[in-house]
Amino acid sequence: MTPLYPETRKTGDVHIYHGREVADPYNWLEDMDSPETCQWAEEQNRFTRDYLDRIPFREAINRRLETLWNYERYSVPFTAGAYLYFYRNNGHEAQSVLYRQTGGREPEIFFDPNDLSDDGIVSLTAIEFSGDGSLAAFQLSEAGSDWQKVFVIRSSDRQILADVLTKVKFSRMAWRGNQGFYYTCYGEAGAEGASSGTPLNARLYYHRLGTLQKEDELVFEGRDGNRRFINAYLTADESFLVIGTAMSATGNDLYIQNLKEPDSDIVCVVDHLNSRTSIVHNDGSLLYLHTNINAPNFTIVTAEAADPSPGRWRVFLPEAECVLQVSVSGGMLFAHYLENAVSKVLQYRPDGSFVREVAFPKGGTVSGFWSKAIDNKTYYTFSSYTCAPVIFAYDVVTGESSLYKFSQVRFDEKRYESKQVFYTSCDGCRIPMTVIYRKGLVMNGRNPALLYGYGGFGTNMLPEFDVSNIILLEQDGVYAVPNIRGGGEYGRNWHEAGMRMNKQTVFDDFIAAAEYLINNKYTSAAYMAIAGTSNGGLLAGAVMAQRPDICKVVFPACGVMDMLRYHKFPAGVAWTKEYGTADDSKEMFECLLKYSPYHSLKPAAYPAALIMTADHDDRVAPAHSFKFTAQLQECQLGAAPVFVRIEKNAGHGSGRSTEQLIKEQADKWAFFFANIPAGYSLVF
Repeated sequence: MTPLYPETRKTGDVHIYHGREVADPYNWLEDMDSPETCQWAEEQNRFTRDYLDRIPFREAINRRLETLWNYERYSVPFTAGAYLYFYRNNGHEAQSVLYRQTGGREPEIFFDPNDLSDDGIVSLTAIEFSGDGSLAAFQLSEAGSDWQKVFVIRSSDRQILADVLTKVKFSRMAWRGNQGFYYTCYGEAGAEGASSGTPLNARLYYHRLGTLQKEDELVFEGRDGNRRFINAYLTADESFLVIGTAMSATGNDLYIQNLKEPDSDIVCVVDHLNSRTSIVHNDGSLLYLHTNINAPNFTIVTAEAADPSPGRWRVFLPEAECVLQVSVSGGMLFAHYLENAVSKVLQYRPDGSFVREVAFPKGGTVSGFWSKAIDNKTYYTFSSYTCAPVIFAYDVVTGESSLYKFSQVRFDEKRYESKQVFYTSCDGCRIPMTVIYRKGLVMNGRNPALLYGYGGFGTNMLPEFDVSNIILLEQDGVYAVPNIRGGGEYGRNWHEAGMRMNKQTVFDDFIAAAEYLINNKYTSAAYMAIAGTSNGGLLAGAVMAQRPDICKVVFPACGVMDMLRYHKFPAGVAWTKEYGTADDSKEMFECLLKYSPYHSLKPAAYPAALIMTADHDDRVAPAHSFKFTAQLQECQLGAAPVFVRIEKNAGHGSGRSTEQLIKEQADKWAFFFANIPAGYSLVF
């Protein structure tokens, strides 16, 4: 029986695109601050909470997650000054705590963000130390917001200094000596007013310690003074300031400034936004650049700082069949390759000579290998879908890895299998997918399954451990992640195959993944959920609208649901290169309209839907989920329920407290098992 949903006012609002009227009956929900929208959100949340709290096994799942989550978690350590720093969470702390250690002494707390709020909603999002480690600038976020405040702490006595910077977003803090650092600010530094709105006019400033932010020096604001992103950092020897600017989430230009020469000009290296280029290392005046200019899978080139233009580049590592990323440790370059979305790392000397392939377990994701040139020891982490993160210390000289920390999560990985398969999409393209399940599981079409995807912005979906998936696996469930087009697993061409006018390819790839699981009896539509977050929320919503028969449950989280108006929201202006806009052309408008989840819903029987968002999400506005919820509740002709879950005091995902994460996952899995035939069996 279809639930009696809270009433949502419907209007006759229309927008005209290229002479065509398009209805937008829930446009009023875009006004997030209006009393009517706030009341609607409260009523919907109460309605959802009432349903979830009545699921008989919801509390049992929550208790199980509390048990599973209760294990020590560590970050890859890094050195600053005489100390080794690392993050640690004892299992149930709201936010991870930053520790430090020197010599053989016991670790001590350096900074604990849990002291800043009673409910754990203030998070430490970044910290960067000066070259000698005596000072650090750190960023704090409240309620998961992308907007940050910057503070400075003295390492010797952990004293927080008077310096406070606001209107900071998507910024690094690049120290120049101990006198100050470069950072990105939106608008005029130190100006009055809240940090909110559209991130336009990014500006690079230099903050000198002990001064007010309004006195900060404007260093750079892009060639035309209108950049949405500016990323600035110094080379390890602090000889060069490196500046990359961008208008979208993909593609940047590049500039350098020689800091050893007083009043030197900022010199352009790459003068367009159609590629990605960064400087990853320098040996005196010789620069090492990581780029995909004329190399879709990336290459490393070198250039002299006196003339670093692309015409003067020399190939250091040629483009390979696999996508290349790079890190630098102990004066060595580490080439990280993706072979069918699995990590491989090769070590090179600065002269280009090969040292060795780094040995580590196969079938997972490796990250790390960042340290200073004088450090012979560095660290990296290994993780997979069945292996919780393991941290290794690595000797740059000998190539030996030794165990540093391992996770004691209550999960026996030996009982489970992570298998990579390949399936064919509707246009004949071969797509990899990883499928995880208990060894010996009978494939009879009745196994609970979750298919998770993203497919956008060149983002890689790599093997990583997620403790919440244990809930599914120990119910003889199947977890599957396809590496669909739009991602970056096979380089720039793979990404562009799922952009703009090609976006339908992403949905087709995902649908083909679901059909593969069904045809090979891993599961069936009656036992399967599809899910995705952010751009993946768009994916889940679009696939559900196009193929409501493909699954039983859908979890669109923080999704981009109104593709005709997404760029009208504050952060959406950065996605126009990825999606295109309805204003670009009639053809682009028609493409967006056809797959826009909000617009493509028609009266039909849809799967059970738990749409998830957060009240402080300033990246993908909650209005997307609000409008989609209202439209889906109206269009639902079947008996499956449609709910929206609005997390309070949370943003797009990062910075959530452990308690928030556990409750959200408990709600998700309870909703899933309540809406498939298998149900949930208690685990003790």
